[in-house]
Amino acid sequence: MKILVIGGTGTVGSHLVPRLVQGGHEVSVISRRPKPYYTNPDIAWPAVNWISTDRGEETANGEWAKRMADIETDVVMDLLCYNGEQNSIMYEAFKGRVQHFINCGSIWAYGPSERAPYEEHFPRKPIDSYGGGKVEIETFLMKKFQEEGFPATVIHPGHICARKVLPIDPQGSRDGVGVYEKLATGKTVHLPDLGLATLHHVHGDDVAQMFELAMLHREQALGQSFSAVAPYAMSLLGLTRFVAALFGKEANVELVPFQAMGEHVSEQSFDIIRQHIIMSLCVSIDKAKRLLGYAPRYTTEQIFVEAIDYLLESGQLDLQ
Repeated sequence: MKILVIGGTGTVGSHLVPRLVQGGHEVSVISRRPKPYYTNPDIAWPAVNWISTDRGEETANGEWAKRMADIETDVVMDLLCYNGEQNSIMYEAFKGRVQHFINCGSIWAYGPSERAPYEEHFPRKPIDSYGGGKVEIETFLMKKFQEEGFPATVIHPGHICARKVLPIDPQGSRDGVGVYEKLATGKTVHLPDLGLATLHHVHGDDVAQMFELAMLHREQALGQSFSAVAPYAMSLLGLTRFVAALFGKEANVELVPFQAMGEHVSEQSFDIIRQHIIMSLCVSIDKAKRLLGYAPRYTTEQIFVEAIDYLLESGQLDLQ
C-alpha cells in the first residue's frame, strides 16, 4: 500500500514510519529535513521516498495544493495540520482518490476535564487557539465523512514524549532537567494547590501504533475519533513521588497556592503550569481498545524511566 506521511520526522513520525516500512508498505515522507529526529536513520528509513519541502512556505505561495494534487497515494497520514485552512487544502487535494485520510489532532481539543476519564463523544470545550484549531479540523472531517463518505479518522494524542523527548515534568512544566535534578537530590519541588492536577502522557510509539491500527482496521476507524494516551493519567504529586523514588529518595514537596507558584518558577514555566492545571486531563482509551485493539506499550512511569535514562546517558542530568 502507498502511504504518505506528512511531518514524518517528529516524535510520532520517527516511530510511525519504521512501523509502516516494516509492514511492507511503500512510504513517502514530507519533511523539511530528510532525516528522523528521534530514531536511528539507518533502520527502515533508507526505504523511504523523501519529499523535502516546507509546508508553511508552500501553503503561503500556493504550491502546497498543487504538490498534494500531484501525489498518488492510498493513505494519507497528516501529522502536521493545525488549522482549518491547512486541512481544507488537504481535503480538496485528496477527496475521491484515497482509501483513508488519518489526521493527528490533540487531547488539547477536549478542554478541561469536567468528566473523567474523558470519552471521545463528550463535548469539545477548547480553551485556546491550538485546541480550537484541532476541533475545527475534526468537525470538518467528520462532517465530510457523514455527508459524502470522505474516509477520515482523527487521532488525538496526549502529551507526546519519548526517550529523547522529555515529558511534561512532574511540576506540570517543561523546565528541562531542573525538576529531575531536584527530585534526584532531595531538593524542594513546589507543586500548585494540592498537587492533584492530572497529566495524561503518551509515548510517541504508542501514538504511532494507533495510526497503524487505524489503517489496518479501516472499517472500524472510518468516521471515528480516538484518544491516544497511556493507560492512565497521573497527578503531579504522584509523578514527583515516583521520580524521586527512582533515585532512592522521598519527594521533598512543598504545596503552595497556584498564584504563589510564580515565586518559585520562571514566568514561562508558570504559564505552562497554569494551562496544565486548568486542563487537568484524564482520558479514556476504551474506544480505541474495543475498535482497534489498541494496547499501549508504555505506562506513564515507563515513559519517565526511559526519558530519565536518556538524560543520564547523554549527560544532561549530571548527579556527580
